[in-house]
Amino acid sequence: MDVNDLKGLFAEVNKRMDVALQHVKHELAGVRTGRASTALLDHVQVEAYGSHVPIQQVGSVSAPEPRLLVIQPWDATTLHPIEKAIQKANLGLNPAIQGKIIRIALPELSEERRHEFVKIVRKMSEEGRVAIRHVRRDALEHVKKEAKNGGISEEDVEHVEKEVQKLTDQYIAKIDAHLQHKEKEIMHV
Repeated sequence: MDVNDLKGLFAEVNKRMDVALQHVKHELAGVRTGRASTALLDHVQVEAYGSHVPIQQVGSVSAPEPRLLVIQPWDATTLHPIEKAIQKANLGLNPAIQGKIIRIALPELSEERRHEFVKIVRKMSEEGRVAIRHVRRDALEHVKKEAKNGGISEEDVEHVEKEVQKLTDQYIAKIDAHLQHKEKEIMHV
């Protein structure tokens, strides 16, 4: 295993860990806080034009006020399908059609509900940490297999282990930082 192979290994590890981090960030964005966020509706699929499409493909979603989401459909015939899709998504939101737009007022979260959301985001973050550790394990197994076959020295194995552990620690710290931020958002009244 030469220097280029090691660089390729580090690049692959970095890429896979970044994918896990981005997934966690995306999942956390979809969890409701006290403030309106267009990311709340990212997972909503609307039955329109004979198929299920993401809500962003049938209209624009905005948060003009801290506790209000507004959806402006591009086609007025999709108003009712959008409303049904939001209700089916089980997000605890009540969409209201007003003329050619849909308004969603976000109710205040109770203390109990905030604690439930904190548990959910902690679980999501832990799943992200586990994914990062899986990437680390795969990389180390690959390097140890190379060492067993004589393709890499013990010194290089130790170096790779340290570098992969550094990356692992960095990405877990990033996930923890996003988790802390999200917990503060959820608990902020």
